[in-house]
Amino acid sequence: MLTKRDLLRSTAAIAAGAAIARPSLLMAQSYPGIIEAKDIAEEGFIYGLPLVMNYAVMNEFAVDTKGNQFKAPFNQIKNLTHVATYKDTAVITPNSDTPYSILWTDLRAEPIVVSVPAVSKDRYFAVQLTDGNTYIFGYIGSRTTGNEAGDYLVAGPDWKGQTPPGIKKVFTSSTPFAFVNFRTQLFDAGDMPNVEQVQAGYKAQPLSAFLKRASPPAAPKIDFLPATTAGIKDNFFQYLDAALQFVPETPRDKAIRAKLAKIGIGPGKTFDFKELSLEHKAEILVGMKQGDDKVDKWLARGNKIINGWSVGSFLGSEAFYNGDWLMRAGGAKAGIYGNDALEAMYPFTRTDATGELLDGSKHKYTITFPPGQLPPVNAFWSVTMYDGKSQLLVKNPINRYLINSPMLPAMKKNADGSLTLYIQKESPGADKEANWLPAPDDKIYLVMRLYWPKPTPPSILPAGEGTWQPPGIKRV
Repeated sequence: MLTKRDLLRSTAAIAAGAAIARPSLLMAQSYPGIIEAKDIAEEGFIYGLPLVMNYAVMNEFAVDTKGNQFKAPFNQIKNLTHVATYKDTAVITPNSDTPYSILWTDLRAEPIVVSVPAVSKDRYFAVQLTDGNTYIFGYIGSRTTGNEAGDYLVAGPDWKGQTPPGIKKVFTSSTPFAFVNFRTQLFDAGDMPNVEQVQAGYKAQPLSAFLKRASPPAAPKIDFLPATTAGIKDNFFQYLDAALQFVPETPRDKAIRAKLAKIGIGPGKTFDFKELSLEHKAEILVGMKQGDDKVDKWLARGNKIINGWSVGSFLGSEAFYNGDWLMRAGGAKAGIYGNDALEAMYPFTRTDATGELLDGSKHKYTITFPPGQLPPVNAFWSVTMYDGKSQLLVKNPINRYLINSPMLPAMKKNADGSLTLYIQKESPGADKEANWLPAPDDKIYLVMRLYWPKPTPPSILPAGEGTWQPPGIKRV
């Protein structure tokens, strides 16, 4: 699946395997020189990475009915009655705390009404709205609208209507396709029937059906360019062409879109790598690689390092990014469709407290929360284990992918009231197994999740400056 890290790496093998270019129409139309083309490719990769990732997930979840990641057609909710496991590979760093309900909306013909049921006060739920730019354009749920039942309108960029009767709030997407992601808290394995009852109350219907009126003409059928692993490796920019068809230009991205057009990339275009000279091919590949490296460097330095954990905020609305394409690409690569800081914070690390890379094949580790210093949240917290290379969940003998606050009653505290988690590939022993987070026999990537973090001290907010800090990981 294209969201794996290896798919984001350009490879010189493309150029090596390409035949000598025939005389190019592009080259005849005052195509930029090789250095300018390289610079545009670098900037274009950074700008386009979230768009391509989003486009591919949309294809897998809502378009490719024969794919193993398909969830449901557009405008239909798919309730997942399990949390993510190592078998879920469409999205990197998947959340395994809250069963998802997945809804991809097609807003071209008319808006969609999303309805939620009344949810018990002690159960956290959140409905996150993300558009094709990967901008978060709103939330429904415990933090923002409360746990009461309600009907909400999700509209596309061209809808100009008034708020219909019975609608609590209107959310407007910057793109005609948008992702609506429902998260429902699961307390433990036996709680799943209760989660399913909540999920059964989630509804999506066209506005015309909600108002009991005749429906407008259907939007034209689209032959989506299938997004495949091979396709991304062979031609990243061809998929950016496809994604840009469904991402209207805005004042913020007008300049980069004009640059991309100079090298033949944009809506309605078909970027043909084979048409370029060998020199242009090589430089564009260099530009893409440099863009990817910049994203990785931003991820390594864009946050504040606290006890080895990277703490920051890099997911949010269009206004939050304000044209910072590097931050947006970093957010997508770290965990596309993650929440903004007010909804959840995501400290992550690949190193122990001393800065050494975490490696389950070589070492055992512990994390200890001092007495009274568990993560401060209004909802709940978790620590999730991922493979350090793929950023996917790790297959393990006890099918445990995380440790979270609902598990606390079964966990063993130390004599002083502190809580120690054991991070290693083998069991730490029967007396400590409740506190064991199984690790891979390889590099480790850990993500802490604080859902609805408390805004007042002690707090992890503001991001990187809060009074509460995640404890460092110690090598045994």
